[in-house]
Amino acid sequence: MNKLFVATLILSLSGAVYAADNAQQSKMKSCNADAAGKKGDERKAFMKECLSAKPAAEAPKMTQQQKMKQCNADATGKKGDERKAFMKECLSAGK
Repeated sequence: MNKLFVATLILSLSGAVYAADNAQQSKMKSCNADAAGKKGDERKAFMKECLSAKPAAEAPKMTQQQKMKQCNADATGKKGDERKAFMKECLSAGK
């Protein structure tokens, strides 16, 4: 029983480490692409800042009510089918 528990624990921890490595690699790839054209100290400073920045995914999400308010404001001047299509697209964006 203990061996099974230890094996399960090791597998779950290795999965978490793999996910963290994957996220870090993805961030490194993105920052590296954004640093194109920068050289020397400028690139070094940019990479340090980029890699230490918090992911955008941690930003708070809009509530449905906030989204509706924003989409309504953006739809000003649109009428009929055009407004209907715009609202559908706007409200479904980011899901």
